[in-house]
Amino acid sequence: MIKFFELYGERLWSAVLTHLAYVLVSVSIAFVVALTLGVLFSRVPKWANIIIPILSVFQTVPGIVFVGVLFLYTGMVPKTVIIALSIYAIFPILKNTYMGIIEVPAQYKEAARGCGMSAIQVLVKVELPLATASIISGLRMSTVYTVSWAVLAAMIGLGGLGELIYAGISSNNSMLIFGGAIPSAIMAVVLSQAIDLLRKALIPKALRRDSK
Repeated sequence: MIKFFELYGERLWSAVLTHLAYVLVSVSIAFVVALTLGVLFSRVPKWANIIIPILSVFQTVPGIVFVGVLFLYTGMVPKTVIIALSIYAIFPILKNTYMGIIEVPAQYKEAARGCGMSAIQVLVKVELPLATASIISGLRMSTVYTVSWAVLAAMIGLGGLGELIYAGISSNNSMLIFGGAIPSAIMAVVLSQAIDLLRKALIPKALRRDSK
């Protein structure tokens, strides 16, 4: 282990930071887009019933194929990875945002309107707060997936932990493979736990399933 850090420590640290940057930037973009679309679709369920299933089919396209095609148009720049990861990260957040909002009991919305709230106020003060658990669940799922998808950045020479994994595979070096895979798994767990802390901070204890 000590020998590994002596040989690859600097390279590993650089790969971790690059990988983390890809994940954070991509998921942040996806969250903003997905939240906006989720709200819009909740207002026009007819569109949602058509578009969301289409987006779910798109999720089945192998990441390596999509990144490869995108690379032909945008080139070997970080933007290529960010675009690809952001698109893949949108669906889990979008679906959970949409489902969370439409599942808010109608009587709560009617009561809010009866108190004189506008449509925007009902959304901000009633629907989104009650959908928060679902939205954050989608965010967690999207983040964990994106950590694994970001490995594909190395396929077009743009770094990340995938660089160590691919280098290990090509040279039959198990130490390099584990050096890329283990930090990636740890990153997924740490980010998942961080999002869980966010969930506990945003959702009142009485409304959480783990409140007992």
